[in-house]
Amino acid sequence: MAALETTRSAQFTNAPVGLNIARFAAAFTAWKDARATRKALSVLSDRELEDIGLTRGDIANFSAR
Repeated sequence: MAALETTRSAQFTNAPVGLNIARFAAAFTAWKDARATRKALSVLSDRELEDIGLTRGDIANFSAR
């Protein structure tokens, strides 16, 4: 379960709008990349995951890095 960080937006309240949009875009891109990684790893068999040194339980932790 992901934790919601509420202090981040308060730090950049006075930041220019373009900076906030850029940060949002970067966060959204990172989220999409993590989602694609989880999806790609979840279709692998347990044997294939073992070959790359992962278990099924590692998928969520691996893509969150």
